[in-house]
Amino acid sequence: MLVRFSGFERLVHWMTATCFVILAISGLNITFGKSLLAPLMAPETFTAWSQWAKYAHNYLSFPFALGVVLIFLMWIGGNVPNKVDVEWLKRGGGIVGHDHPPADRFNAGQKMIYWIVVLGGGAVAVSGYVLMFPFYGTTIAGMQVAQIIHGTVAVLFVAAMLGHIYIGTIGMEGAFEAMWDGTVDANWAKEHHSLWLEKEAREGSAPPSQGRMAPAE
Repeated sequence: MLVRFSGFERLVHWMTATCFVILAISGLNITFGKSLLAPLMAPETFTAWSQWAKYAHNYLSFPFALGVVLIFLMWIGGNVPNKVDVEWLKRGGGIVGHDHPPADRFNAGQKMIYWIVVLGGGAVAVSGYVLMFPFYGTTIAGMQVAQIIHGTVAVLFVAAMLGHIYIGTIGMEGAFEAMWDGTVDANWAKEHHSLWLEKEAREGSAPPSQGRMAPAE
């Protein structure tokens, strides 16, 4: 087995992911709750739910923003686009058939998710704080722009993360385990991230061919 993600990396990922899910649900309630949920609930119930959803949306934005910053710093080195990504995209990332294009620690699809998280998460965080602390260096027009940015980017962000959740769970075998316990099977690494496996072997973290795989730290 190879260690793919350290304990700290997994902690940051799951902290950010948990905050994102709660922020998405509470944010959708702020936007659509009155028209979609209120008719289905007693007024007192909807009021209490919306109040707690608003608290959660405000306060969990801080660990979410911290998580986005840490994700940017942790993985920027492995998420710079290069020519390997172009070939990976040309071959469809192995989605069709049994093709497995070479990839480093992060393939082109994962790099796109990384930049969506960094840029999209940064945009919703900044625009959200403008809305949370109104008129600190901004005008009514600025608040309106922040509202548009926050709502539009948030909906697109949620859509992209739904795809990420699908691929990371049932869409790709072994992907969830890699982030859950941090390890992957050597055969999985050879199929999906062969260049990363070769690099680990050159650095002595994993034998190049047969034999038991050593931890990749």
